[in-house]
Amino acid sequence: MRAKDYRKNAWGKLKGNWTTMVIAYIIMGLILGAVSFTGVGTLLLTGPLMLGFSIMTLKVVRGEKPAIENLFNGINDFARSTILFIVKTIIEGLWALLFVIPGIIATYRHAMCFYILKDNPEMEALDARRASKEMMKGHKWQLFCLHFSFIGWILLSFLTFGILFFWVMPYMETANAEFYENLKNNG
Repeated sequence: MRAKDYRKNAWGKLKGNWTTMVIAYIIMGLILGAVSFTGVGTLLLTGPLMLGFSIMTLKVVRGEKPAIENLFNGINDFARSTILFIVKTIIEGLWALLFVIPGIIATYRHAMCFYILKDNPEMEALDARRASKEMMKGHKWQLFCLHFSFIGWILLSFLTFGILFFWVMPYMETANAEFYENLKNNG
């Protein structure tokens, strides 16, 4: 599939789910914004919220109805989601210290971590990171192209003083989940 196919599928599946996804994204932004002044709060809440939003986007992609409370489902998996977030952040940060490009590659290597974590409740956090790394072999460029295809929406979001981001980010994250589903089902 090409970037436009992932975007088209995500757009179609978001019909009827936009309000829920936008509200969840706003709530996540408010929570993370409120704790951003404390490094500990950010470390403890980002992983579970990222997992919760990943759960929501997978529900959309799989034809299920997401609910705002799904955003907090990651808290039920607090230890794994927090460990995964901290480890992937450290690894990506260390690679970025070398040069920007290795940091970007590391980020794409870990792009499927939270989806894998959700789909494999028995898997350890570090194993989800390794599984993402394996899944993304030969597919990082495709995901980069998908992300780059949102450049128009992102620029338009800046023109709206960031307001449009509340719609663009759920759209982009749902396209990411669509990408994950395709990789998982088709290798």
